[in-house]
Amino acid sequence: MPEQDLAIVFDCGATNLRVIAMDVHGKIVASESTANNTSPDPEFPGGVIWDVEEMWAKLCSASQKVMNAIETKRIAGVTVTTFGVDGAFVDTEGELLYPVISWQCQRTTPVMNEIGKYIPLEHLYAEAGTFPYAFNTINKLVWMKENRPEVIENAHRFLFITSLFIFKLTGELRNDATMAGTSMLMDMQKQQPSEKIFAALGIRNDILGDIAESGEPAGAVHQKAETETGIPANVPVFFGGHDTQFAVFGSGAKENELVLSSGTWEIIMARSAGFKSTKKELEAQLTTEMDAEKGLYNIGQNYLASGILEWFAKSFYPELSGDALYAKMIFDAGAVQPRESSVWVNPSFYGEGGANNFGAINGLTINTTRGEIYRAFLESLAYRLRYGIEALENAGGFKAEKIICVGGGSKNYLWNQLRADVCNLPIQLVDQKETTVLGAALFVFAGSGIAKSPEEARQLVDYNPKIIEPSENQKLYGELYQKFKERMRYI
Repeated sequence: MPEQDLAIVFDCGATNLRVIAMDVHGKIVASESTANNTSPDPEFPGGVIWDVEEMWAKLCSASQKVMNAIETKRIAGVTVTTFGVDGAFVDTEGELLYPVISWQCQRTTPVMNEIGKYIPLEHLYAEAGTFPYAFNTINKLVWMKENRPEVIENAHRFLFITSLFIFKLTGELRNDATMAGTSMLMDMQKQQPSEKIFAALGIRNDILGDIAESGEPAGAVHQKAETETGIPANVPVFFGGHDTQFAVFGSGAKENELVLSSGTWEIIMARSAGFKSTKKELEAQLTTEMDAEKGLYNIGQNYLASGILEWFAKSFYPELSGDALYAKMIFDAGAVQPRESSVWVNPSFYGEGGANNFGAINGLTINTTRGEIYRAFLESLAYRLRYGIEALENAGGFKAEKIICVGGGSKNYLWNQLRADVCNLPIQLVDQKETTVLGAALFVFAGSGIAKSPEEARQLVDYNPKIIEPSENQKLYGELYQKFKERMRYI
């Protein structure tokens, strides 16, 4: 094993800012975390921003502590991963011309609602492949064009937040592909900034600059950054990217494999060589982003999941909490056999069908137990997962063979079995919990030459997978799924 076997990952999340040292086997050697927070926009009443200097100071403090906990000669390289879409206009010296508007800021909602005055939404979606979320980067650019046009006129680049920190480390002013892929500004087929979209917006199409790939050299830690972070000068820095793309790669997923991140929200995503972005995919709420590996795509869909189960737990099991709560709910639901109960959940209950649709717990009787209702929620979420997978398979032109499940929801063994049965696919659980940081680290190891490619670097990691196969209930749940679709008029 080479002497330089550590990747330093600056992981910027909406809740926490972390600096982590991870070795080539995916083991965390040192880690430091501090809380992140938004700030009021001093230039726009009611606006919400990220204070980049405050965030950088926190990251530097965390980095200093990590450096004190490791042998710095082991560092193979440094990278950065963050949430998507957010960034700022900068001048040639990298100075911000306006604060970073947060994805949590509501000023962009009316912009997205009225984007048709620049380009028809279906045409925009067909070109970019990105679902029209109000927080998309395109809306920040339009807001700036309409409210602070001088910022764009004086800008050298729009840098995504990942690249703002890469600049802090190296002085390089360049974006990476995975962050650009979240913007709704790309020609997704060409994986380049869209001339059509920028022309429609009336904004010059070189504002994003030349796009780098994850793992490409971004330079080296310069003297000022060494003083601030404690990372030795001249340590190589590699372009990082969007946390979702690194999480997908870090989970171990290969091409045409599905990754389900199961938490408050569920995100189902596939790595695919192709995608579709027609009206059908728009109606199915699919979003396409650029994979961490050039030439591939991540097609995804998200919906509320454990957030609803948490509501159910508080409402129906108020006397319990913690592990005892979930053990009791799973026990009660597990005692209910398929088709034994008449209860089923309309998924509009948790947001399907839009704000004007209201879901329901259907089939209740005076004898219905809370275990039956909880099982109905789990079954409904499993049906919702299968519906999403079918949409992804159609858009990507592939057939899934398994589902890699990560996140808090992967700990619920009954839910996992129902997913396997409803989808008729094996569920794979992995020991690796820090899949985002791991994914970023694998690109450092490839970029630094420890491995020939990110895939080769991934082979050094022991995922210790556990497979949950569909049970004898698979055929029954296949029939129930078709009935569910008829009820919900999905088709």
